[in-house]
Amino acid sequence: MIVMFLFKILILISSCSFFASIHSESNVPKIRILFFGDSLTAGLGLGSPEEAFPALVEKELSKNGIPAQAINAGMSGDTTSGGLARLDWAMSSGFDLFVLELGANDSMRGISPDQTEKNLKEIVVRVRKKNPKVKILLVGMKTFPNLGKEYRKKFEAVFPKIAKEERIPLVPFFLDGVAGIKKLNQKDGIHPTAEGHRILAKNLFPFVQKILNKE
Repeated sequence: MIVMFLFKILILISSCSFFASIHSESNVPKIRILFFGDSLTAGLGLGSPEEAFPALVEKELSKNGIPAQAINAGMSGDTTSGGLARLDWAMSSGFDLFVLELGANDSMRGISPDQTEKNLKEIVVRVRKKNPKVKILLVGMKTFPNLGKEYRKKFEAVFPKIAKEERIPLVPFFLDGVAGIKKLNQKDGIHPTAEGHRILAKNLFPFVQKILNKE
């Protein structure tokens, strides 16, 4: 009788501890990461948004003990001008880290690198105005050889230039290990497959982790 009573008490204590643990974990504030980009961020052509790199980065952060919430603000076909036009709407919710992935569509449309630079800088300025304490990560891009050496040189110089002037970390080439590899891209040869997005997440994760660990 006494043994049974003690057993029930033990079960009760264990249950309380278990639920207290769950309650405690659920109350841990999550770091909100706003992924602001084009079809790469949106995960165009994938079966589910969960296959796109923002969701994969969130999962990897969780595995490494960093509670985070990925906010996917990707818009297929977006240029830096388009991104600038919808920025206020995208920033309507709070965020701690802003990942800026735009510019690829500018190069595909032959938009002047000077205009791309101007737009990206304005995005950075407005993000900081909205949230002075926010961390920003800039995602670097490269362009196609058929646009000419001069255009390619100017375009690819935009990202490191902004990173230096605005003092923000830069992912040198986001599509490293994916661009130009047939099996990692969809039939259009431009948008990564689910496997390609897993590589994008791996490319991005160390930069995100480093920024968040400094907080």
